[in-house]
Amino acid sequence: MINFNIEIEKFKLTEKRKKKRWLNALISRENYKLLELNYIFLNDESLLKINKEYLNHDTYTDIITFDNSEEKLSIEGDIFISVDRIRENASKFQVSFEIEMIRVMAHGLLHLCGYLDKKEKDVRNMREKENYYIKQYGKF
Repeated sequence: MINFNIEIEKFKLTEKRKKKRWLNALISRENYKLLELNYIFLNDESLLKINKEYLNHDTYTDIITFDNSEEKLSIEGDIFISVDRIRENASKFQVSFEIEMIRVMAHGLLHLCGYLDKKEKDVRNMREKENYYIKQYGKF
């Protein structure tokens, strides 16, 4: 089950059904089984609090992913996304808000599928996967 929780005023997530079909396809393509996946959409300040409290990072970020799975190859987690960061990064990278949103949504899910992004090689691999799944989104 995929849940979308909006905890920010004046924000509406578009194409929810399409996003769920796309995310389910990503999970299937990566050979994982979906148990429960929660996307929580917040503002910068709310995500900063989580970043400080749970990760001891005093910086703004676009996404924080918590893996709650106990079974191998299963997806169970919470993905917190800052809508403010998505807007700012979309402008910075000169892409639409929607493209940046699905990139970040895929990014968090890819972390739950075991992909890392700390080393340069891992970052390249993560970007390739994100770009692949962004292209797939148009097919849903």
